[in-house]
Amino acid sequence: MNNTTGSGGFRNIWVILGGIIIAVVATGLVVAFLSYMHTGSQLPQAPDQPVFTVVPAETLTPIITLPVENTPTPTPVPPGTIGIGVYVRVTGTNGNGLRLRAKPGTSNPMLFLGMELEVFQVKDGPIQADNFTWWYLQAPYDKNRSGWAVQDYLTALQNP
Repeated sequence: MNNTTGSGGFRNIWVILGGIIIAVVATGLVVAFLSYMHTGSQLPQAPDQPVFTVVPAETLTPIITLPVENTPTPTPVPPGTIGIGVYVRVTGTNGNGLRLRAKPGTSNPMLFLGMELEVFQVKDGPIQADNFTWWYLQAPYDKNRSGWAVQDYLTALQNP
């Protein structure tokens, strides 16, 4: 039996009225808080001058001054002759390539293999070691591709 006028109906009304009263009070408190925070305050204005100055941080990298290496001065050489500043091509290896080493001498570590017909520029030399004449070569397209090579497998170029 559904009885809305009995004591159960009054409880439902009080629950609804209580929820409404709590919502009204909470809304009032929020409105009061917001109006309190807003009164007397204005939006900040952009300052005419910067508020802060950026100061670059000190670098932790020490400044090291290295001595300037004396690079050999190229001396004019007759055409077809190997000398400093001359471009050379790896030849006569039967496709096996030429070992370029860290220092002149066959016992020194090999850095890489210069391929047949690869072009290098002579940067230093000649140095005699292990019954060979050695030249310090550098690839014109990659400064990291450099090392000492035996003259027997190099051909001087006229116009590289």
